Amino acid sequence: MNILVINCGSSSLKYQLLNIDTNEVKVLGMVDRIGMPNSKITHCVANRKKMELTVDIPNHDVAVRLVLDSLICPDNGVIKNLNEIYAVGHRVVHAADKFSESVLITNKVIKAIKDCSVFAPLHNPANLAGIEACSSYMPNVPQVAVFDTAFHQTMPPRSYIYALPYEVYEKYGIRRYGFHGTSHKYVSLRVAGILGKPIEKLKIITCHLGNGASIAAICHGKVVDTSMGLTPLEGLSMGTRCGDIDPEVVLFLMEKKNMTVQQMRNYLNKESGVLGISGVSSDFRDIEKEAEKGNHRAQLALDVFTHRVQKYIGAYVAVMDGVDGIVFTAGIGENSPEIRRSICKNLSHLGISIDEEKNNTRGQELDISTAQASCRVVVIPTNEEWMIAIETKKIVKAKEIQSA
Repeated sequence: MNILVINCGSSSLKYQLLNIDTNEVKVLGMVDRIGMPNSKITHCVANRKKMELTVDIPNHDVAVRLVLDSLICPDNGVIKNLNEIYAVGHRVVHAADKFSESVLITNKVIKAIKDCSVFAPLHNPANLAGIEACSSYMPNVPQVAVFDTAFHQTMPPRSYIYALPYEVYEKYGIRRYGFHGTSHKYVSLRVAGILGKPIEKLKIITCHLGNGASIAAICHGKVVDTSMGLTPLEGLSMGTRCGDIDPEVVLFLMEKKNMTVQQMRNYLNKESGVLGISGVSSDFRDIEKEAEKGNHRAQLALDVFTHRVQKYIGAYVAVMDGVDGIVFTAGIGENSPEIRRSICKNLSHLGISIDEEKNNTRGQELDISTAQASCRVVVIPTNEEWMIAIETKKIVKAKEIQSA
């Protein structure tokens, strides 16, 4: 059973074709620089030479067409025709509180995604463009929306309500929603398997640490708190996002620097975070190299990042009244032994103790705890595409049973 997974960004499109029955990734690829000069598609098939093509790609519709042509191409394709695709799963960033699980895409769902674009103006319109293109080229293939926000909808009101006049929640839906939900769900299920216990009996803190970063408290299989908020700007300091700051800072800077709303939005989202502190890069690998050379600001950026992660872990232990396991995932979480070590350094009172030899790993699924640790620390490479494929199959199969 072939599931096509589509993840559209504002100027990119990541895709995978997976056989969900055989656990096989048939194709993975990326369309980059959509709507810009030197657009490119990179198409990778197992045991074959990677295909790269630089071509004019003005919009997501053309990008999707290129992807589909690549899948059925006699030289680089893996299927004979598009009828071999059972369903398409789309990553959609924001669904507010409209959906608490993945859904089959209908006109009603499309309208809801459009309505939520106000909260994710860079992401939701691109997600919709991918949906519309796939629907146009494959009108008879079911499409499923898998939402970043859905997994977090189990949060209680005390976790998601902001201390603002209640009317802004009622009128505008201003509340914490959380993101990276597909990743948090995947690694929480994986760690339960690794620990050999039902997820319903575990208290887990999942740390999705990449250029965008978030943490979730998952108590007995349900999210009870998460670090990102109405948008992905809240929470940890990130590659270019500031994370938690005093709101008065925004007003002060807008006044002092005579900034417009859009200028401030760019400032907080694209010029801040570890990039703003270090002045070096938004890439943690570059910052780590500079810190090793004695660059004070680079080291400060790393210290701020790890300190913020520690604070959230401590807070979430309090929220759940304990913790059985901590998961590190995504680019930094999977590949930086130094950052994992720094984060775990002051957490011994939680029963955390990492084995230095085991911790010296990159991109490998591994329990890095010492034998005596009562709280396990596990590195798990995330696989959002596989989670999207699983969700897609589940939703389409349920619809088929219902229609039978």
